[in-house]
Amino acid sequence: MQLSVLDLSPIPSDGDAGTALRNTIDLAQQTERLGYHRFWVAEHHNMPGIASSATAVLIGHVAQATKTIRVGSGGIMLPNHAPLIVAEQFGMLEAFHPGRIDLGIGRAPGTDQRTALAVRGSMAALNAEDFPQQLSELISYFEEDPARLVNAVPAVGNKPPFWLLGSSGFSAQLAGALGLPFAFAHHFSAQNTLPAARLYRESFRPSETLREPYLMLGAAVIAADTDERAQYLAGPSGLTFLSLRRGRPIPLPTPEEAAEYPYTDLDRQFLQERFGSNIIGSPETVRKGLDQLISDTGADEIMVTTMVHGQADRVHSYELVKELAK
Repeated sequence: MQLSVLDLSPIPSDGDAGTALRNTIDLAQQTERLGYHRFWVAEHHNMPGIASSATAVLIGHVAQATKTIRVGSGGIMLPNHAPLIVAEQFGMLEAFHPGRIDLGIGRAPGTDQRTALAVRGSMAALNAEDFPQQLSELISYFEEDPARLVNAVPAVGNKPPFWLLGSSGFSAQLAGALGLPFAFAHHFSAQNTLPAARLYRESFRPSETLREPYLMLGAAVIAADTDERAQYLAGPSGLTFLSLRRGRPIPLPTPEEAAEYPYTDLDRQFLQERFGSNIIGSPETVRKGLDQLISDTGADEIMVTTMVHGQADRVHSYELVKELAK
């Protein structure tokens, strides 16, 4: 079982974006040392608790600070960008770091509607129904075409592996039809995991990229020395999501701040429903959770995302998870 990392560059309540980005670089180096396979960062905008908005820029810095781990996007939200620009950026990244770059593509806005409008520039651009056409255009820029009048010069000959990302059946079916590897966001769409995995495999057609389907699941995991400690460290991610749902996004609070928050019974019920699929606990608890997830889904790879406040606790969680895979 391959284990990989998804990092959102969480901004702690007692830090800033610079702190978060330096922590991301440190985490990439630490997880490379531990033997993780990939390190992906995600595109989000206008979120006070997430610093990874300029995804291609961050990928370049992570790749420069590491040596062997694959580095990529989980993902680039293609409707936010002209396919030509994405091809130029990732062709250049692949040229700088040959054989180490992954291009994960999604179609969600990665933000609220008001911010999506600011990113895309028009109401018409908020519609993502032309995503398959955008994807086809993006892929084409990596191949030489003498008849094409517009070219992504750094992209030709520097094509990284493409992945499709998704949280529903649409991308699962498209990834299968195109014969691409598929990364599913189990960490925030667990109710759709099994249907999407089944649809991906049923839709899969062999391609030059893959002869067999390849499924990676994003899983929210927090490991600590005891179940109690892990649950305590998980508090900030719950409070952050609760605040986002209320339209008041916040930086990642400390565990103490999360523990002291006056949750209502409705809050607790919501958090239980939202985070019930997360794998949180001691090494033994986490082992059982991961084994069950792999057994249920037949996933080929697990991409672990760990949202905790303290950098040392975050690194320790990844250490414990990697130890389980030995």
